[in-house]
Amino acid sequence: MKTRFGADLDKTLRQALKGRRIALVGGAGFIGHNLALALQELGAKPQIVDSLQVNNLGAYSHGLDKNPNASLYVGFINQRLQLLSQKGIPLHIVDARDYQVLSRHLESIDPDCVVQLAAVAHANRANKDPYSTFDHSMRTLENALDCVRGRQAHFVFFSSSMVYGNFNGEAVQEDRVCEPIGIYGALKFAGEKLVIAYNQVFGLEYTIVRPSALYGERCVSRRVGQAFIENAVRGNPVTINGDGSDALDFTYIDDLVQGICLSIAKPEARNQAFNLTYGDGRSLNDMAEIVRERFPQIEIEHHKRDQLMPERGTLSIEKARSLLGYAPQHPLERGFNAYIDWYCRVASEQPELLGLPANLRDAAE
Repeated sequence: MKTRFGADLDKTLRQALKGRRIALVGGAGFIGHNLALALQELGAKPQIVDSLQVNNLGAYSHGLDKNPNASLYVGFINQRLQLLSQKGIPLHIVDARDYQVLSRHLESIDPDCVVQLAAVAHANRANKDPYSTFDHSMRTLENALDCVRGRQAHFVFFSSSMVYGNFNGEAVQEDRVCEPIGIYGALKFAGEKLVIAYNQVFGLEYTIVRPSALYGERCVSRRVGQAFIENAVRGNPVTINGDGSDALDFTYIDDLVQGICLSIAKPEARNQAFNLTYGDGRSLNDMAEIVRERFPQIEIEHHKRDQLMPERGTLSIEKARSLLGYAPQHPLERGFNAYIDWYCRVASEQPELLGLPANLRDAAE
């Protein structure tokens, strides 16, 4: 049998997760569908609650704007849905902002764990549209919390490294004072406080996870690494905001999924917050160089740095290592090259999705 995280860890997770009923609110997104597939493989019974609107099918298929990547991302999202369908993972198409409807669906699932993923998943978009960000982040969170507060359920909340604000050159630990910058980080920090309040008032057990700079197959958020690869495959310049020295703790999706599975499985995760990253801040220039090695002809352009983006870097993952046995396996050179390989396969098999002219199709293969 093929292992996902290694034979010993897979065995431990299968023993702890077998038969667990897990509701993923916002689970048809990039993180959620990968997590659902892993949980199913490990013997759990995940079910997904998602409106398919926020950063999903509805956002890229309504035809009201001229997003040049719409057809590409609709293709990625359809791949997600196909994978979930093939594995028999139930999908409840529900707007989590509707308390009554969400409540009925969560009652039908009867989960012993709820993973809250519903949110606007991009800091730049959050700053441009604060109302929508609040509506799809805090309102959905409060609804989910209130729907399960009377159950003996475990609530896993997806926060962000953005809650820390500027790292100031340190490897930030979970007990550091949080000083978020901008709408996205502030709402994530507010979400953490609300989750903790439900524990204080109702005894709802929780785990808060703080990922950073995620990347991997079938993402549609066009974070920095994705933008680098898409531009390079198409023969366009790679653009960097700032001088490229900014560091991020780039994290491959499989490592984050391992950490979430451990957070659900291990009693030690209850009522704790964890950084779940690779644990090594790397510069934008490091990432650009990996792209340049694969696409030697690309040009790199530098634009003005976004002042609302905090200066980040490495997150300490020692707490997750010691309490959960978390063991990420994908340094940037491994994970990002795997991501480039996947894009090259897309370019080779479906060049029309990337809009590749004939002379670039061969280069992408």
